[in-house]
Amino acid sequence: MKIDAQNAPKPVGLYPHARKVGNLLFLSGVGPRIAGSDATDSEVPGLKLDKNGNYLSFDFEQQCKSVFENVRAILEASGSSWDQLIDVTVFLTNMKRDFHTYNRLYAEYFHSNQPCRTTVEISSLPTPICIELKCIATI
Repeated sequence: MKIDAQNAPKPVGLYPHARKVGNLLFLSGVGPRIAGSDATDSEVPGLKLDKNGNYLSFDFEQQCKSVFENVRAILEASGSSWDQLIDVTVFLTNMKRDFHTYNRLYAEYFHSNQPCRTTVEISSLPTPICIELKCIATI
């Protein structure tokens, strides 16, 4: 069953926010874009770009918090919850710059529930974001 969450940013392609299979929930990649923004404007918390796409301001901590809240919104819209996450894959575009902040915030958000976790660095994401999560949860 496909699930599209109304309180999460629209996907940037033809895919659902999540898909339920048995008692498992598979989330598509979730970024920090602001819920309600469409796939073309890509409004990202903590990020301001000039007309050429260069950074005017950047706050990775805001992106982390936003992506965690977007995951939570999709989980809840899907009949699951934060404490039912069992596996999280995290994609960072700059491990050296951002890992320390991400790891600190991850410890705060996942203090009670500790799903399996993999963190990888990638060269880019499809919108001007620096973090994306791919999650599996139970329902």
